[in-house]
Amino acid sequence: MKAIWNGAIGFGLVNIPVKIYSATETSKLDLDMLDKSDFSNIKFKRVNEKTGKEVKWANIVKGYLMDDKYIVLDEEDYEAASPEKSKILSIEHFVKEAEVDSVYFENPYFLEPQKNGESAYRLLIKALSETKMVGIGTFVLRDSEAIGMIRPYNDEILVLNRLRFAQEIRDYKDLKIPAKKAPKPAELKMAKNLIQQLSEKFDPTVYKNTYSEELLKIIKKKAKGKSVKLKKSEPAKQGKVIDLMAQLKASLQSPKSKNAS
Repeated sequence: MKAIWNGAIGFGLVNIPVKIYSATETSKLDLDMLDKSDFSNIKFKRVNEKTGKEVKWANIVKGYLMDDKYIVLDEEDYEAASPEKSKILSIEHFVKEAEVDSVYFENPYFLEPQKNGESAYRLLIKALSETKMVGIGTFVLRDSEAIGMIRPYNDEILVLNRLRFAQEIRDYKDLKIPAKKAPKPAELKMAKNLIQQLSEKFDPTVYKNTYSEELLKIIKKKAKGKSVKLKKSEPAKQGKVIDLMAQLKASLQSPKSKNAS
């Protein structure tokens, strides 16, 4: 793996030199865009919408449309708006992990201690594990200011979760959310029983992204000249009045629920 950030975690007067590595990778197949007529590769060009002529990179600028007029930005403008570059991820607060809603989570990264930082690294893992807290702080990644949440992962490594800023979360008040109305006691009891029957310890290895795997099988079949059968999907049922109690009873009696209990 290649490090994408090299600096230090700072909390109090303690500095822990670390490197940041991306903790995830895509499982999607790398597909090329082709011309249907002869399967030639598609190339994109930057074209002036008025003249239809291709524009060289050197002649491209960026601008913001304001009052039907573009305000063009130059390098000095970007530099003036950029956060102060620092190689310190400064932990400003420690909070309970449950207080950080998952809607704020963005990308996870692994933190690797550098030379002379091993002892402080292990100390932070142990302290966070025993207090059940996480560290929240800011840092600069690829010229952008970011919020990070540092927490132990499997009690042997620190993970940095990049968080979204509060202003990046959309307001859901315009959505048609059902009015707050207490459910019927019998339905609530049955729903809780169903949840209890299906409860088990979370195991992420149970869930597999099979799309790319299945798509690759199809590609190999087509390469051999074999035909592919399309799977039929059940249409979604909408607009019907639901007998909630009947559905809950049927769910509790289903083989899946019985096997989970």
